[in-house]
Amino acid sequence: MKFRPCIDIHNGSVKQIVGGSLRDEGNRAVDNFVSQFDAAFYAEKYKEDGLSGGHIILLNPKGSEYYQKDVEQAGRALAAYPGGLQIGGGMDVSNAEFFLDMGASHIIVTSYVFRDGMIDMGRLRQMSALIGKEHLVLDLSCRFAGDDYYIVTNRWQMVTSERMNQDTLNRLAEYCDEFLVHAVDVEGKASGVEREVVERLGRERVLPVTYAGGVHSLEDIEWIRSAGNGFVDFTVGSALDLFGGPIPYKSLLVL
Repeated sequence: MKFRPCIDIHNGSVKQIVGGSLRDEGNRAVDNFVSQFDAAFYAEKYKEDGLSGGHIILLNPKGSEYYQKDVEQAGRALAAYPGGLQIGGGMDVSNAEFFLDMGASHIIVTSYVFRDGMIDMGRLRQMSALIGKEHLVLDLSCRFAGDDYYIVTNRWQMVTSERMNQDTLNRLAEYCDEFLVHAVDVEGKASGVEREVVERLGRERVLPVTYAGGVHSLEDIEWIRSAGNGFVDFTVGSALDLFGGPIPYKSLLVL
């Protein structure tokens, strides 16, 4: 288990938001924290402290008036820490190579490989072949809907028909290097982790995986270590002191 840092960018600023509040219409979200620093500031800090495998997420859609500002912020971060950060948000075959050339280690993809609420294996194979599975992370962020956890797409606004379970993980593992899983119902709330999601990921152990959502204390992190069988990496957003929260960033460097 290791700490994977994050840089979330919305409306051209580094932010922490309540994940379930994100809306494309009007570029709206409930902000927990808006940084006075740019993305490069955080990337340089992560590089200095030897933290690799973190992720940048662009939260505005491509058609947004803010999308280019998000990309500019991301570019500064990737230039500051080439090869040290992954990037997601609006990634597809038209721009994946562009972001790799900018310095991303991996491209994080969700919505592009889903169509009509189902995995589009053709698109998945195309993306994997284009950039190589060693550069592809699949974001399988999920929420509980009725009877199980289902993958959500379009910046967490659409619930698909695909369950977040071992069958799905096994089916996708051939085409990617890692998984990223946000528990959307608790993302950005710093109210505690989605325990079933962590337990499921720790039990299934298909590919390296990073869990995000709800971490609000060092006790939560120790619980992830135990319930995830030491296999599940984690990220901390709103609860981290870098983003106005109570968990000391430096405490995560010695885990």
